[in-house]
Amino acid sequence: METESIIQATSSKFCAGVDFSALPEGCIAGILAWTSPRDACRMSTVSPEFLRAAESDALWETFLPADYREIIGRSPESSALLDFSSKKELFFRLCNSPLLIDGGKKSFWLDKESGKKFYMIAARELAIIWSETPRYWTWISLPQSRFTEVANLKSVCWFDIKGKMNTCMLSPGTNYAAYLIFQRNDIFYGFEDNPIESSIGVTGGESTKKVIYLDPEHDISPNPTRIDGWYEVELGEFFNEGRESVELEMSIMEVNRLNWKTGLLIEGIEIRPKFCS
Repeated sequence: METESIIQATSSKFCAGVDFSALPEGCIAGILAWTSPRDACRMSTVSPEFLRAAESDALWETFLPADYREIIGRSPESSALLDFSSKKELFFRLCNSPLLIDGGKKSFWLDKESGKKFYMIAARELAIIWSETPRYWTWISLPQSRFTEVANLKSVCWFDIKGKMNTCMLSPGTNYAAYLIFQRNDIFYGFEDNPIESSIGVTGGESTKKVIYLDPEHDISPNPTRIDGWYEVELGEFFNEGRESVELEMSIMEVNRLNWKTGLLIEGIEIRPKFCS
């Protein structure tokens, strides 16, 4: 509604005695910075003055994370990315093409509408019990994965996966959720009607726990696959205040029934704002 009001006001070029077309480009960019990337793109159609402001590096610098240079520096693509012709072009590159960082152990990208940060922690960066014992787990390459390796479950009875990330890497003032990203292969069994406990929380604080299922009978929709072809299941959510640097811990565990399980591929754990896809 606020954006609609600005569009209507600026379309008439007059609001409460102010001719918006007479404002300096930097001033208009400052106004647009209080909106969102989506709104800024919409408002670029209002007038030539708004178009110039909506294309300016000054505006799109505000939509990029404050630490975007440091994050990009952790990627082998850093030199090419920092040489983009405009901040707007860089912003949408980071939205449309996840960036591998930290030696390919994490993937980073932005939400196109809000500019909030997304991450995926690769399976290799997770603590998977028995993952280095080929009898239980192996590491394979898949063309549909963004990472060089995914974890292939051969056979275990003790199913235990943990991941962590520092909250300073995430967008402050944001409600996040974590998701296990996985696939099933042709010999999938042992997970049918088998409740698995997931938890998420910061080190030293309370954790939120829930029960999840990985068998297809518990898929939450008729077509639960993601755009990238993987499945996901939510592990829990938390609010990142961003006031301090603490470790966010996530876990997936089934150690009660202790039946043998097999046929699961783990790509990683994705952490994204709750209402972004």
